[in-house]
Amino acid sequence: MDYIEIFLISLGVAMDAFTVSICKGISLQKINIKKAIKIGLYFGVFQAIMPLIGYFLGSSFSFYIEKIDHWVTFILLFGIGLNMIKESFDKEKKIINKKENEDISFITMILLSIATSIDAFAIGITFACLNTNISLSVSVIGIITFILSVLGVIIGKKFGNIFENKAEIIGGIILCFIGIKILLEHLNVFYNIF
Repeated sequence: MDYIEIFLISLGVAMDAFTVSICKGISLQKINIKKAIKIGLYFGVFQAIMPLIGYFLGSSFSFYIEKIDHWVTFILLFGIGLNMIKESFDKEKKIINKKENEDISFITMILLSIATSIDAFAIGITFACLNTNISLSVSVIGIITFILSVLGVIIGKKFGNIFENKAEIIGGIILCFIGIKILLEHLNVFYNIF
């Protein structure tokens, strides 16, 4: 997996955290850089830890799936991407209770961080299947998620929910295309075309 793919996957998995950060920004009565950084750190750290856990779990059984690892990768990335696109249209998923959304307590942020990083866990499994440089990958994912989460809080406060659904849709599309690209590369489709 090359640097551009790692960067694009990082953008894709960071979109859930970005979207939740926008919601936090919308609901916060007063915003300061300290709150934005706190939210960014929660999301960034969890987005880096979860693929690491997925990678080590995936590494332990990757030997058994070597012949179909490209299919596993495709199914996980494409499935996560489609789910993100579907969730962007799910009205019931939106947080209605403003008081609940204003909360940035430890428990609330841990739960939100876990919820938004489940996709990153699955990405970690695909990293194991593809023998990806895990330290580079989790660092890029964590940094990009942190930056996008801080920006999400600020954007949410300034522009409301204009970008909320679009971010999830874009992230989902990115993950779907990377899944297709990996599958086609392993099936040597590109080589047969050219």
